[in-house]
Amino acid sequence: MNIQVRRVEFNEVEGLRGLYREETNCRILYDSILPRGMADPYLILVDGRVGGYGGAWNTTDSKGRVMEFYTLPGVRAAALPMFRELLAVSGATGIEAQTDIPLLTLMLFDCARNVTSETLLFEDAVTTHLTCPDGVLRRNGPEDAPHISLQAREPVGDWRIEVGGTAVATGGALFHYNPPFGDVYMEVAEPHRRRGYGSYLVQEIKRICYETGKKPVSRCNISNVASRRTLQKAGFLPCARLMVGEIAARD
Repeated sequence: MNIQVRRVEFNEVEGLRGLYREETNCRILYDSILPRGMADPYLILVDGRVGGYGGAWNTTDSKGRVMEFYTLPGVRAAALPMFRELLAVSGATGIEAQTDIPLLTLMLFDCARNVTSETLLFEDAVTTHLTCPDGVLRRNGPEDAPHISLQAREPVGDWRIEVGGTAVATGGALFHYNPPFGDVYMEVAEPHRRRGYGSYLVQEIKRICYETGKKPVSRCNISNVASRRTLQKAGFLPCARLMVGEIAARD
């Protein structure tokens, strides 16, 4: 079996990515990276015919880390040698994989060492009926954002919870993932935490996602216990992790 890998333009792997996105059937955390040119696409040929593709980050923080890999079903038995050739040609220094995308996860554990995880991924599992008697859900307009300051790590989203006319929590959903997924995020001002505002806001953003034809998902750092509790109280449950590993020396 002759395996060849070459760097190509994005349009040469775009069709294969369509098959990859359909097969994964889950939120792809960095779905927009290849189309935006932040990762390099590689076409994989098997005996002269198209067999799959891969992608490797080219940005400073994650440079050289393989982040996408797909093979056509007819050559999937050769996935490991195909992947090893991708590593060699791309000069990859690492691999990152979502554990709910099995093929790349298998390659990660076959080819990497020092595998760790910092990111926990969530899917919607329960419809909750939380209430917020003293808070009001309001939509943010362009004129509102400059006046909302929670000293937050997250951006000011499309929605906020107001208590007595003061914004105590903001949030929204990001839609640059593979359709139909929307990534729900929120932030609660420090003096107003542990009062249920965050979970209520997440619940309502979930509802709004569904009403606009989107499927809500979320994520957080695995060490952020408070954020995890908030998401789970609003009906999200962990479904996967983003794993990262260094390239192991070949035998």
